[in-house]
Formats: sequence, structure tokens, C-alpha cells
Amino acid sequence: MFKFLKGVVGGSGTGIKDLPYNIGEPYSSAWGSWTHFRGTSKDDGSLVSIFSLSGSNAQDGHLAAGRNGVKRLRTVRHPNILSFLHSTEAETFDGSTAKVTIYIVTEPVMPLSEKIKELGLEGTQRDEYYAWGLNQIAKAVSFLNNDCKLVHGNVSLASVVVTQTLDWKLHAFDVLSEFDSNNEASTVPVLPYAWLVGAQYKPTELVNSDWAAIRKSPPWAIDSWGLGCLIYELFSGMKLGRTEELKNTASIPKSLLPDYQRLLSAVPSRRLNTSKLIENSEYFQNKLVDTIHFMEILNLKDSVEKDTFFRKLPNLAEQLPRPIVLKKLVPLLASALEFGSAAAPALAALLKMGSWLSTEEFSAKVLPTIVKLFASNDRAIRVGLLQHIDQYGESLSAQIVDEQVYPHVATGFSDTSAFLRELTLKSMLTLAPKLSQRTISGSLLKYLSKLQVDEEPAIRTNTTILLGNIASHLNEGTRKRVLINAFTVRALRDTFSPARGAGIMALCATSAYYDVTEIATRILPNIVVLTIDPDSDVRSKAFQAVDQFLQMLKQFQEKANSGDTGGAGLGLSSIPGNASLLGWAMSSLTLKGKPSEQAPLASVTSSAPLTSTSSNASSVMDTPSTAPIRVNSTPDFADQPLPPSPTSTDGWGELENGIHEEHENDKDGWDDIEPLEEPKPSPSLANIQAAQKRPVSQSASRPKQATSLRPKNAATVTKHEEDDDLWDSIAAPAPKTSKPLNVRRAASADDDLWNAIAAPAPATRAQPLSSGRGRGAKPAAPRLGAQRKNQPS
Repeated sequence: MFKFLKGVVGGSGTGIKDLPYNIGEPYSSAWGSWTHFRGTSKDDGSLVSIFSLSGSNAQDGHLAAGRNGVKRLRTVRHPNILSFLHSTEAETFDGSTAKVTIYIVTEPVMPLSEKIKELGLEGTQRDEYYAWGLNQIAKAVSFLNNDCKLVHGNVSLASVVVTQTLDWKLHAFDVLSEFDSNNEASTVPVLPYAWLVGAQYKPTELVNSDWAAIRKSPPWAIDSWGLGCLIYELFSGMKLGRTEELKNTASIPKSLLPDYQRLLSAVPSRRLNTSKLIENSEYFQNKLVDTIHFMEILNLKDSVEKDTFFRKLPNLAEQLPRPIVLKKLVPLLASALEFGSAAAPALAALLKMGSWLSTEEFSAKVLPTIVKLFASNDRAIRVGLLQHIDQYGESLSAQIVDEQVYPHVATGFSDTSAFLRELTLKSMLTLAPKLSQRTISGSLLKYLSKLQVDEEPAIRTNTTILLGNIASHLNEGTRKRVLINAFTVRALRDTFSPARGAGIMALCATSAYYDVTEIATRILPNIVVLTIDPDSDVRSKAFQAVDQFLQMLKQFQEKANSGDTGGAGLGLSSIPGNASLLGWAMSSLTLKGKPSEQAPLASVTSSAPLTSTSSNASSVMDTPSTAPIRVNSTPDFADQPLPPSPTSTDGWGELENGIHEEHENDKDGWDDIEPLEEPKPSPSLANIQAAQKRPVSQSASRPKQATSLRPKNAATVTKHEEDDDLWDSIAAPAPKTSKPLNVRRAASADDDLWNAIAAPAPATRAQPLSSGRGRGAKPAAPRLGAQRKNQPS
């Protein structure tokens, strides 16, 4: 029975071997006879603090007081009182002498005196931090005195410790005891272990052991005096040596001086209650205290107050002590966002304050919260995460992005909000390099394929820009299957001129991935058509691209003539000055319509931030040049229609894929696209070719004859597509040559240009409908039921 009671009072273990913690280096200071050690958990390596007290006799008064402190610390819980984790007693023998040691394990803390030296705060920031700390200790003392009717009896600088979040906490409960005011005449000590407290910290009635006067005094009288001693030691920077030193008030702030004097009143009943100290003092009204107090009661605030507070917080944080912001406010803000009590504007404040952390601290304190926020259903939170992804995206590991972040981000590709779709698209510039090839091919490219036919033209443009930027992160098979089809079949035929310009620049920026055959047969024919584009910016880019790809073909030809055939794949890097083409293309999109503001091509580098268009009233969409342009100085092509819009088809699955690769089963949205082996010529050239191939005087069977004249190696086209030639109905007459054509006859009905689609002329000698049954040439009446009634039966 005795061993059981000893275990309950003394702790939860039976010896040092049972202590599941490792004892580290000691701190230089601790209260009383205790020693304060750094420690770690044997289970997970988490940090703890370990306090030890040793005695040579089991009946030693210090050990008895220590056991009292252990019992009180285990049973008293408050946010501003040191958190208890574990305790045990160990008995060791040195020869014939027994040594008993008490161990208390708590949350990791540091003595206040050492933490103040470490922080090195001065001026206003020091006063603000001291005000916050004194506010916390005053709350702890008020809780003990007013709520629990307990007397700490030992409030001083040595009895205060600081947590990792820079919170002040009260400990050293060895002297703590209940306040008994019922029997005022009793001479039993109220504080049995008061002899452990230094005389300089005791009020007069405690020095004289006047227990009757103490019982007549309010419960806070002794601890209010101790709080005054703490204030003196805090601001003077010296340990209290004599009671008379408390009269030296030169270092006490003027706003705190009246309350300081009331705490140290000679009459116990006139001493200031610690609860009144917090309410009345002007000293505790400052930005730091108000900010932390607001964060701690965030759940009690309405949405308007939260929104106003978090919008001001980024600027306010710059005025607060930086260590307090990083170690106190950042964890509070992260916790509030994680559990939903903070508004969306809090994310911007968290990221700004997080930028002041080191890379390791940012990964430990901020990133876990951000990763969890990606699963939020709050659209405002999702928008905030995507808008600021450049601030934290580099810190995310590839595994976290692929497994935890991307699945939630990908839902934005199909969101009903065009603004959120565009933000999701732009975020891929940061996230795509961290995705696995399986995710890129199986998910990302399918979404991008759909976005290239999005109803918002700026989103289509940005999709092309994104593909050009992430091309280096695609495997070779995917690049061959996707890039040319995406840039030529869709981008170069978009009705939105910046989208066509982006397609040209994307082809230039990714030219390193194309061989000479693809350049000559698939890329150049599609780009040459755009040299007569209605938009001047597209035309200029098309000419630049033609020059670039022709130069690559010339280089190949030179190598082929010299016998070097290993240069089939010529890259953009072989042409100086072209490394910034993609960046220049995207920058020019936002400046479209303002040639005077466009930066020179050479001034843009590939590492510069790339600008993209915005679907929400973007500058690209607002510029006058986005509408079809009629150039009066170039009548040959000013009136030509724009290339067909990609939105006319809902995918590339209708086209056959002429590229057979090893990864045929990888479906990514572009794999069923047939590259056009015979790129469609310009409208003017198409008219001429159609007229030359088919004389206008031939009969309705002409399409079959024209078909038979085509070479057998032409692109495979169905009979229905040939009969419905887009240009048949508007084909121009064949151009005049030096030798007249035999099919041309004067005053012939076949010379009519519309003969091919005209209805046959009615016959002039057709017999009447009643021929052989009526009288003469008079047409017979219609044989209707009403006419039959007049005939004889």
C-alpha cells in the first residue's frame, strides 16, 4: 500500500531506467535546487525538458517539497502553466549512502533569463514582448488565486520559463498550497515550504510568519507581491538581492509604474489583484498583445472582423518583433487556416510571414498546412493557393505534388469559373516539373487537350504557352505525339490571333525536338500560311519562324553535303539569340496593341518570369487588334478569312494518327491526331488549284474524273470529302494562259460559273400530264377525291 501511494505522489515510474526520455545538456540556471536539462523522447525524438532534484535522505525537506511540486503540476492545468508529461523517482547507492532523485518531464522550455539574452530585444519591441509575457503570467497567477484558491508563494524571474513559441509559463510549484481563510486564529503555516523562498521575495507578513495576518489578507496578497518582484527583475535586468531594491523605479515604464506600486503595497489588503492588473493597465494595450489576443479568440469573431484583421495583418506583422511573429504568430495562423477558423486573406499573411523563415523552418511549419489546404472546398482558399503558388511551389517535394497536391488542383481544370480554370492552368508551370510521367501522360495532357478548345480564347492561348514551357519534361514519345499536333492542328488555326502567335512561338521554342522531316513536311507548310494572316503581329512572328526553320534546314543540308548525316535533329540551341523566343512571345501577348511598350527580343531571357494572358478581362482580350484586321495596304490577303477555329471539332480523335510509336496505349488526348500530310493551302492558292484541276464546262460527273487524275500517293481522303470540296462552290475560273483552252466556247450555257451547282433546265416540249387520256392539249384536272364524285358510277 505504501509503495502504491508513493508511486501516485512521486510519479508514474519506478526508476531512471523506466524514464522513456534521454537526458541532455543542462541549462545554466533553474529555480531552487532543481536542475533543468534538455531532453528528447526515446520514441519519436521530440524535444522535452527534464527537471531533476536529488537528496541524500528520503526524509529530506527538499524532496518533500519536490514531491508536492510534482503532485501540484500534475493536477493543475492552465494554458499559462507548464505542461506536465511524466515523472519518476530513482534511488541509487554510492557505497552505503542512498541517493534519491526526482525527475519531472515537461514540454520543451527555456529559463526566462536565458531567453531574454538570446532574443536581444530593445526599445518598443522589448516592451511589447514583456507586456505580452507579463500578461500571461498575470493570468496564471489570477487563475491560481481567484479560481483555485491556491497560493503559489514563489513568483519570481526564476519561476518563469519560455516555450518554443515564446509563451511565458509559470512553474516551480514546490511551495504552492491551498489558502485557508476559515480559521483565522490558527497558527498552522499556510505555506509549509515557505522556507525555500528567499527573504528578498517575501512580503513583510511572510517574513514574520504572521499566519493570522496572512489568513485575513486576500488570497492574491502574497503572489501580487511576487509579481512586483518579477517586474523589477525583468526591467532592471538584475536579480533581486534585497527587498529595499524594489523602491528603485527608474527602469519601470511610466505606464506600468502606478500598478507596480500597488502590487508592492505594505498593506496586504490594498495590493492590486492580478486580474485587475490586466484590465486597468495601459501598458498591456499594444499591437502585439492585441494581435495575439485576437488570434487566440478567433472563433468568437464574425466574418467581417476576420476579413478586416487578416487584410491588415501582413503590414502589421512588419512592425512587430520578428522572433515573436515567426515563432508565435506563424503557428497560430497555420493552425487557424488548417482548422477553418481563418478567412481566405489569412493565406497571404501566412505566406508573407513564412517567407521570413529559413527553408527548413518553412518546410516544417508552413508547408504541411498548405498541403492540407489544397483539399479545401472553399473556392477563395483555392484561388489564394493558386495565385501564390510561385512563393512555395519550389519547396514542395515531387512526391507530395504528385500524390497529394495535383489530384486536388486538377479539379480546377473543369471548374465552371474561367478564372479558376486559368489559375489552375498557370499553376502547372510550377507543378508540372514535379509530376511523374504517368501523371503527365495519363491526366495532365488530357486536361490540356480539352483546354485547347476552351470557350475562353485566353485560356486556349495560355494552354499553348504552357505546353511550350513543359515540353522539356515530357518523354520523347509523348513529345512526338503531342507537340506538333497541338501547335499546328489547333493553335495555328485558332480564331484568336494571340493564340496563333503563341503557337508559332511555341514551335520555335521547342524546335530542338523536331527532325528535318517534320520541319519540312509538317511545320513549315503550316507556318507559311500565316505569313498572310490578317494580324500583323502573327505575320511578323510567322516570318521569323520561317527564317528560323529554314536556317535549320540549311544547316542540315550543309552537314549532309559534307558527309555528316548525324545531324538529323537540329535544335534551337544551334541558332544564337533564340533561347528567349517563348518568353518573348508570351510577353508580347500582354502588350499586344502597344508596340511602343514591347521590349526588344534580345532583352528577354528564358529565365525571366513569363507573362500569360488572362481570361478575366485580360489585356489580350481587350486590345483592339484581337478583332479581324483589314489591312488596306495589302489587298491581296486582307479580305481572306481566318483559319478554321479548333472549336469546330471537339477533339482530335476524328483524325487518324500517322505516327506509330512504342507507347501506343498511352492515351493523353493528342494520340489520335493525324498530322496533315498535305497542309491546306491559302484560300487564294486553293481557288487557283481547284479551277486548274477541273474545267468548268464538264458535266456533273466531273468530280469522279478529277479524282482519277489525282496522284495515288496523295493523302487518304474519303469519297464524301472529295465530293464536298470546301472550295468547289466558290472556285475561281482558270487563269488565262498564252494558249487558249479548248473547253471554252462562246455563248454556251456551260460557260456559266454556277453551272456546276445549277439545277437542270426544264424541258420545253414536255407532254401534258393528261396526254393519251384527255381531249386535245387541255391539261387534265387533278385526280382528287372531290372530282370523282361527279363521274357516273
